[in-house]
Amino acid sequence: MRRIAIYLSCIFMLLPVATMTAQPGYNYSKLQREKLNRGVVAIRENPSEVIVSWRYLSSDPIQTGFNVYRDGKKLTDTPITVSTLFRDKNNSQKTAVYEVRPVLKGKETHHIDGTYTLPGNAPLGYLEIPLQKPADGVTPAGDTYTYSPNDASIGDVDGDGEYEIILKWDPSNSHDNAHEGYTGEVYIDCYRINGEQLWRINLGKNIRAGAHYTQFMVYDLDGDDKAEVVMRTADGTVDGKGKVIGNADADYREAGTFDPSRNQMMKQGRILKGKEYLTVFSGDTGEALHTIDYIPARGNVADWGDAKGNRSDRFLACVAYLDGVHPSVVMCRGYYTRTVLAAFDWNGKELKNRWVFDSNHPGCEQYAGQGNHNLRVGDVDDDGCDEIIYGSCAIDHNGKGLYSTRMGHGDAIHLTHFDPSRKGLQVWDCHENKRDGSTYRDAATGEVLLQLKSNTDVGRCMAADIDPTHPGVEMWSGDSQGIRNVKGEIIAPKMRKMPTNMAVWWDGDLLRELLDRNMIIKYDWENKKFVPLVKFTGTLFNNGTKSNPCLQGDIIGDWREEVLVRSEDNASLRLYVSTIPTEYRFHTFLEEPIYRISIATQNVGYNQPTQPGFYFGPDLIKMKGTFRGYQFAK
Repeated sequence: MRRIAIYLSCIFMLLPVATMTAQPGYNYSKLQREKLNRGVVAIRENPSEVIVSWRYLSSDPIQTGFNVYRDGKKLTDTPITVSTLFRDKNNSQKTAVYEVRPVLKGKETHHIDGTYTLPGNAPLGYLEIPLQKPADGVTPAGDTYTYSPNDASIGDVDGDGEYEIILKWDPSNSHDNAHEGYTGEVYIDCYRINGEQLWRINLGKNIRAGAHYTQFMVYDLDGDDKAEVVMRTADGTVDGKGKVIGNADADYREAGTFDPSRNQMMKQGRILKGKEYLTVFSGDTGEALHTIDYIPARGNVADWGDAKGNRSDRFLACVAYLDGVHPSVVMCRGYYTRTVLAAFDWNGKELKNRWVFDSNHPGCEQYAGQGNHNLRVGDVDDDGCDEIIYGSCAIDHNGKGLYSTRMGHGDAIHLTHFDPSRKGLQVWDCHENKRDGSTYRDAATGEVLLQLKSNTDVGRCMAADIDPTHPGVEMWSGDSQGIRNVKGEIIAPKMRKMPTNMAVWWDGDLLRELLDRNMIIKYDWENKKFVPLVKFTGTLFNNGTKSNPCLQGDIIGDWREEVLVRSEDNASLRLYVSTIPTEYRFHTFLEEPIYRISIATQNVGYNQPTQPGFYFGPDLIKMKGTFRGYQFAK
């Protein structure tokens, strides 16, 4: 296939598009978004070569080229215009400062220059971020526990255009909601890419540790170019400046009672009473800026489906542009039974409740029990405002129910534009009810386009464009009988090992790769098999059998995605950046709201991979002229 360079001509939706390919109707001239810098990064690929990668931004004219400098010396004979990656023959082990300067009409414009300092002792293949590991602890029952880096998010906390990393530390005794037992305290840290620790928040003894208890939203909510951190807190939470929220002496943990029939302590360590808060923290300092009572409140635990908190303590959260301009934060409780979502706006001084959706409200009963272990956000009905895909149902931007398929709870969910020939966005979902199996539906209406019924609990499903011989995004699940195309046809039979964990754009073509455990895997569509491409040795992945990275997404450098993982000794994070040459350049995915929010919500529940709000894959090559904001040029 003859390659062509592809340029994203302006922000994704500014150019007119045909009705059949209509996409989310965001007004980018009003939409409040981040101000990103060049995102330059340098990775030592081997002892004699360094790879330099940077962002191509929507503010860069399409004719923009780039010069690369090392320690003030220009390395490029002519400006780079095809990709945003450069290989430098550098065998020196000394610290080097790389700089990228845009060039327009033969002149360096100094429009958003970018620099990166490569340490002299830089490791091969990744960027190392040292961490400050919390001290070990002991529970009231006398059991010891240790800490490891867990889920992470990104945000520009100081307004310099560069992301910092917000990291959750997970104690070794963290528990799923279904399990009894004390847990250690949960810590939230902020680090610069160079490893400088900016602050630490201790959520305290009254926030239990586990995948479903702490969903932390990192986003610039008030438009001051500095990200805030929003999460559930409790009495005894200590902010980044050492100030205690609420009553420092309160301890709501259940001591538990022994059940001889089960030979175990029941309700031990569970938190079934006490005050809960919602706090906005400064991303810059970790200071608690404003705290209110948490909505939705716990109330009577049994009203959520059981008496031990397994149902009442299922939390989700997201960021959404509910008015089409400003990002709001939405905090959610419950999805197996009662479901409540509460939207809040932050104006820099106080949180204001925008709306509350409750499945207990009259007329909303069909939304009970429809939640997922994650959620997706995007403008699915083309009105310029975000809706929330809450598993098998959708909540409109105004806090009203949009639709419910009544297919119940599931573990995984994907939202993107699967089919380039079809209008709007679609959803690929899987279900636990041993009835509905896996479903592919219209995101705006809930219309089921494909259903693969199953009498099993379908726990995993994946969506990624991995085969260029079939239009659109491919999908598969634990009981899909193989890989399906957007028409529902089986294009590859079921294989013994079909990765259904995460996905990542890595190797430079427009197909997506799969990320499972510590490997990036390429689908060989000609021979219909999955082939290991990269193995991240010396690292560990998170969340048990889920085996997630700390974060996956377009964090830095060119349009491709990075993988952030923890080292085996839990003393550092490793940011793996692709060093494979590519013949393409695109504006960073981070400038598209659905994709950016999918990074912000990755830490929610069972981590799901990023997905953009537009089709991205090899079918773009077949298009001519302008397609959804993309211009094609030789």
